[in-house]
Amino acid sequence: MLDDADGLPLRSLDDYWVIVRRRRWFIILPLFGCWAVAWLGSWLVPSTFQSEALILVEQQKVPEQYVLPNISVSLQDRLQSMTQQILSRTRLESTISRFHLYERPQRIPVQTDDPVEQMRRDIRIELVEAPDKPGQLTAFRIRYSAATPQMAQQVNSELTSLFIEENLKSQEQLSESTTAFLQSQLTDARTKLEEQEAKVRAFKASHFGNLPSQVEANVQILSGLQAQLLNIQHALDEANQHKLYLESLQQQYQSIQASLGNGNSIGTSPDMLDKELMNLRRQLEESRSKYTEDHPDVVQLRDKIAKTEKLKQNIDAQVAINQNSGKPANEIDPAAATSVEHGSASPMMQIQSQLQANRLEIQNYREREKQIESDIRTYQARLNLTPITEQELADVSRGYEESKAHYSSLLQKQNDSQLATSLEHRQQGEQFRILDPPSLPSRPSAPNHIMLSLAGLVVGLIAGIGLAALLEMTDIRIRQEKDLDDVVSINMLVGIPHLYIPGEDRTRALLKRVELAAMAAIAILIVTGSFYAFYKS
Repeated sequence: MLDDADGLPLRSLDDYWVIVRRRRWFIILPLFGCWAVAWLGSWLVPSTFQSEALILVEQQKVPEQYVLPNISVSLQDRLQSMTQQILSRTRLESTISRFHLYERPQRIPVQTDDPVEQMRRDIRIELVEAPDKPGQLTAFRIRYSAATPQMAQQVNSELTSLFIEENLKSQEQLSESTTAFLQSQLTDARTKLEEQEAKVRAFKASHFGNLPSQVEANVQILSGLQAQLLNIQHALDEANQHKLYLESLQQQYQSIQASLGNGNSIGTSPDMLDKELMNLRRQLEESRSKYTEDHPDVVQLRDKIAKTEKLKQNIDAQVAINQNSGKPANEIDPAAATSVEHGSASPMMQIQSQLQANRLEIQNYREREKQIESDIRTYQARLNLTPITEQELADVSRGYEESKAHYSSLLQKQNDSQLATSLEHRQQGEQFRILDPPSLPSRPSAPNHIMLSLAGLVVGLIAGIGLAALLEMTDIRIRQEKDLDDVVSINMLVGIPHLYIPGEDRTRALLKRVELAAMAAIAILIVTGSFYAFYKS
């Protein structure tokens, strides 16, 4: 390979091995020196012991299908928030004061470092992910380093308790704040809902009768009124027919009385009544063929037949009385002929009273008909206004429905949040549980003697190689024939071998043995020191 970028002569591996042998002590001594400094320095640095605790994150004990949690903050965010609170200056100063941490000797009056910052550096929080669910945190570790194992365990126990207490406190505070926020929102929503309800009530009160919800009732009432109107009209027709009948009956009585008063024969009167009875009986048979016995037409015809038969009986009775008394039939007293047997009221008077009652009945029917027609017009107007009222009510109710849905949603959320808050108060929600309590370290965690020793070896090796290379590049002596070729262009004619002096061989052998012993001692020291550091680490 080239020695530099200017194309100097190439060197083989044998050349480099010759250089290493020639500069061996410039490599070995820096190597050993750096290792020795690193090894001794690692034992001069004060040892620190690290206590470790594992805290498991337990999910809430009640299934989420029954109680939904009202805290959506992730575990990592909550841990970060709790870490900032627990590592605050106020809390750490209290812990430092309680355990007398980071106290300086009296001979060092000046404080070289802030104890709070130093304690923060000694605390380590490590998140643990679920093995089967990457990214999901299920636990975390708390590590604390101190000068003694007992102190590290005690302080780590204090930190573990602070995390557990802070989690309970923060969970309750977050849950309570969520419930309080929902309660305030629910109060505002209830106020707005009451305002919307008042608007709807006022609108319904001002449009009572023509509301969309009353359409069916209005239709039923209108149908009932129309049915009543038909019944009233039918009853009015019957009353008018009855009036005509009573008036005809009255005319018959009057004609009978006139004929009797004029001395005419009454033979035609019974015949006329018989014809009337036959006509009425024929009408009754026709009505019975179409209607039942309780039908108003059938009842009315029966009543007419009964009254006509009674009138005929009265006339026949008067004729019989005249015949028994020897009076002529045409001398019948009209008043007697129209009287009822055994001193009963006059049929003429009955007919007149019935006519008067009939007229009053007709008048009542007509007034009732007018009232029903007025009510029908009122309900028809209400039905006509219903579409307009429905549109106006929809506009008024839109805000009410939105407020009602918003209120119902907030009420459900507030109830769920109250359940979750109650769950936190009962410590049934997500909690921290100590899975591995703070350990009592048996060996120091720092300094790492073996790593420092290896680092010293690497640094010493680099320094030795660098020193050897520097000396080799600055040395201008010519040791080989090819080195001379690089300096001058002439050929070498004679080479003078090394001339040994007496005793030089023994000196060389002695120096070689001393070097081997020194190298062996250095190697033994390095290996022994490394094993010792490994054992103590």
